[in-house]
Amino acid sequence: MDKILIQGLQVSSLIGVYDWERTSQTALLVDIEIDVDLAPAGDSDDVADTLDYAKVAELLQLTAKQSTFQLLEALAAAMIAALFAQFNCHKIQLTLSKPNILADASNVAIQLTRTAS
Repeated sequence: MDKILIQGLQVSSLIGVYDWERTSQTALLVDIEIDVDLAPAGDSDDVADTLDYAKVAELLQLTAKQSTFQLLEALAAAMIAALFAQFNCHKIQLTLSKPNILADASNVAIQLTRTAS
């Protein structure tokens, strides 16, 4: 299966369990791998035959901005659900990172992998 990858996409979200985390939006990073058939686009050289990664990025940013989840897991699941609802893709692996949230770690991240039903 072919893949589209977006790495290091910055999104902002009101996210966190603790009160101090809920006072302003936090910068998060998204790495995503989307399994999709790219053969039609390879043959046609037409953007209409592929998954428009700019629209994917826009949807991820909008989903993050509008959310008020406490957990990265919930936000990542919502992002994946939004992508499956809008785009024809087979499988998505999404890593959602919350940099500099722990004093002794440069990053904390979760990774979800989902297949279209």
